[in-house]
Amino acid sequence: MHRSCYKGTLRKRAEDVAEAPARRYIPLMLDVPTLSIVLAPAPILKRPARAVRNEDYETVRALVPRMFATMYQAPGIGLAAPQVGVGLRVAVVDLKPEEKPSPIVLINPEVVATSTEMVTREEGCLSLPNQYAEVTRPARVKVRFFDLDGRSQEIEAEGLLSACLQHEIDHLNGILFIDYLSPLKRNIILRRLAKEQRQKQSR
Repeated sequence: MHRSCYKGTLRKRAEDVAEAPARRYIPLMLDVPTLSIVLAPAPILKRPARAVRNEDYETVRALVPRMFATMYQAPGIGLAAPQVGVGLRVAVVDLKPEEKPSPIVLINPEVVATSTEMVTREEGCLSLPNQYAEVTRPARVKVRFFDLDGRSQEIEAEGLLSACLQHEIDHLNGILFIDYLSPLKRNIILRRLAKEQRQKQSR
């Protein structure tokens, strides 16, 4: 269970975490096939993903460039493995600060601390295209994870990065942003999404 109410500065910025080893994968991201994004209400999006084990790292290293390529093409700023049909605790994030790639790979991430201050912002999701709603989350968060070299890392985030990290870790726990909404609002979004997909397929 993660601790609430931590205080302090952002000890490690996204740019610092992104330096290595994720940056090695940037050239590969432009030269790999993309993956199909799974849309709600697919069952895999509601199942908690299993932890990555040592024997999974070869699979993960092959998967990550394709996840980034898929995310960039969409375009999006975060993507979790279940969204491409893989039930492993892997997520990728890149907010592209100042329009420069700043990829972060999160393996077995967990939220270890959150602020008591909450903030509400509009969220969307690649698995619910063109659907948006306001979601309230902790304003700041500390996340512990492993990188592609299997090293333990921590990142403290606020603002958009905080929301994005929480959103992607939610995916790994089988939670969608619409799960924070009332049943009525959630059903409206799902029905609207289904209608839009039917219209798209009939064209």
